[in-house]
Amino acid sequence: MWNNLTDLWASAQDNVVYLLVCLGVFVALFVVAMLVERVWLKVPRQQGARRAAYIGIFAAMAAILMYLEFPLPFAPSFYEIDLSEVPVLICSFSLGPVAGVVCELVKIILKLLLKGTTTAFVGDFANFVVGCSFILPATTLYHRFKTKKGAIAGMVTGTVVMAAFGSFFNAVYLLPAFSALYGLPLDQLVAMGTAVNGMINSVSTLVLFAVVPFNLLKGLIVSVLTTLLYKRMERLLRMR
Repeated sequence: MWNNLTDLWASAQDNVVYLLVCLGVFVALFVVAMLVERVWLKVPRQQGARRAAYIGIFAAMAAILMYLEFPLPFAPSFYEIDLSEVPVLICSFSLGPVAGVVCELVKIILKLLLKGTTTAFVGDFANFVVGCSFILPATTLYHRFKTKKGAIAGMVTGTVVMAAFGSFFNAVYLLPAFSALYGLPLDQLVAMGTAVNGMINSVSTLVLFAVVPFNLLKGLIVSVLTTLLYKRMERLLRMR
C-alpha cells in the first residue's frame, strides 16, 4: 500500500491541473445532489455517524468489486466492465443522492489507495463521473415516488442518461485526455478498437460501437442486480 501511495503521489504531481478539474467536477456534482435532495426530495435523514458508516461500508464493497473487471468482445481492452455501481446504487436508494455521490468518490479513493492508477487517473475520473450520471437520475426518481415502478423508471432513465452522457464525455474530453496524459495518439486508441470491431475507424465510431453498448450493458446489469438485492439489503440496514 505504501508503494501505491508513493506512486500515486508522484503521478498526482504530474497531473495537478487534471486533478483540480476532477475536484471541481466532484464539488459541482455534490452541490447538484444536495440541491435535489433538499429542495425537491424528502429523503429521511440518518444520524451523521450512522450515515457515514453505511457510506463507508458500501464504498468498500464497491472498491472491492472494482478489482473484478471483465473485458467485452465489442470494445478495446481499456473498456472493462465492473459491478461497483451496484453497492453505490443501493447506498443511494437507502440514503439519497448526496450519499451516492460521496460513495462514488470514496470508492475511487479506496481503489486508488489499494491499487493505484493504470490510466493516468482518466479511467478513475471516468468511472466516477459516468457512474454519477447513472446514480443521480436513478436515485432522484426513486426517492421522488418511492415505488417499485419509480425505481425501475429511475434505473432505465439512469441507463439512458449514462449512455448518452458517457458517449459525449468520452468523445469530447476523456479520450483526448487519456491520449494526452498517457502519451497515446488518438489514432492508436481507435486502432485498438478496430482490432476487435471492424466498424470502428474513428473516435465517433469508437464511441458509437463501443462506449454506447458498454454503458447500456452496464446499466442493465447493475439495474437487474440492484433490483434483486436492494430489498434484502434495506431490511438488513433497518435491523441495525
